[in-house]
Amino acid sequence: MHFELTEQQRMIRDAAADFAAREIAPVAAELDREERFPAEIVQKMAALGFLGMNVPEEFGGAGLDSLCYILAMEEISKACASCGVIMSVNNSLVCWPLETYGNEEQKRKFLTPLARGEKLGAYCLSEPGAGTDAANQQTRAARDGDGWVINGMKNFITNGAHADVLIVFAMVEPEKKHKGISAFIVETDAPGFAVIREEKKMGIRASDTAQLSFDNVRVPADQLLGQEGQGFKIAMSTLDGGRIGIAAQALGTSQAAYEAARDYARQREQFGRKIMEFQAIQWKIADMAMRIHAARLLTHRAAWLKDQGVRYSKEASMAKLFASETSHFVTNEAVQIFGGNGYSKEYPVERFFRDAKITEIYEGTSEAQRLVISSLEFRE
Repeated sequence: MHFELTEQQRMIRDAAADFAAREIAPVAAELDREERFPAEIVQKMAALGFLGMNVPEEFGGAGLDSLCYILAMEEISKACASCGVIMSVNNSLVCWPLETYGNEEQKRKFLTPLARGEKLGAYCLSEPGAGTDAANQQTRAARDGDGWVINGMKNFITNGAHADVLIVFAMVEPEKKHKGISAFIVETDAPGFAVIREEKKMGIRASDTAQLSFDNVRVPADQLLGQEGQGFKIAMSTLDGGRIGIAAQALGTSQAAYEAARDYARQREQFGRKIMEFQAIQWKIADMAMRIHAARLLTHRAAWLKDQGVRYSKEASMAKLFASETSHFVTNEAVQIFGGNGYSKEYPVERFFRDAKITEIYEGTSEAQRLVISSLEFRE
């Protein structure tokens, strides 16, 4: 692994940073306050190729490596974590499984418009009774003639209310437990599909998080993704890559909070001195910077391993765990450095603090990441 970025990687990072500063940062607080889905920004990200970054050019993507994607994700998330997670889901949780497990026809029909940003995707695994216990799927898919019929509910689905294409996991043969789960490509204009509600959330308020219902939704046979019974494998392998994306989201929020706190410490005066001159503040800044750098190295290494075509499950979990807990730490310290102002919506750190928390929960809680890491360590 090289620690210096390539010219292409620097160009992608700088392009994302410029776009985020011009188009996203000025409206991020407004989007959060109004809980407004950033449809215009999503279309602009699509025009830049940010919604299908790793997808081959032949299927409408940018054909870039995973590190390019991670660098762009961090810059977008630095401006707005909501925009970051919308981008992450489409890239990591929808385009990747379609590219990896889809057949040629499925790639042409679904992957290409998703990679181009002509359509938006969502990943439907979580249910009211199956969060971390993802194998406990209650959504059912039954064979019916030349297709399938899906019944059930999905919970906490990012992009769910605005998606055109869903990757849906459903139990086909319950007696086989996790080996009885299959994955399906479902279009949201199918009769019987409905958005039940959109969640009111503490953070990432500009991204939609929806509960979805499937009431006798018919799915053609050619929209089975991968092989029958392969659903759980598809879900778990997809989350490996998704966790690197969430690590990058956490990094972006951390970096934004760190820079805001550092700049504030340079300006704020107490007892006749800039607060940056107090050792208590200096040590906070040092700890914040150190953890961000460590999290970035873990995240970049996980992305690099993914591009090498080797297993990266442990490294992805380490990156996601450390980066998300770093984000919680850094944003908390940023609020502390701002003092009373940090608790006010007039300043951005309270939004960063709220946005950081979800990175410790979705795409596998911190507790789940520790289980993954320890189980793989014991196998070595």
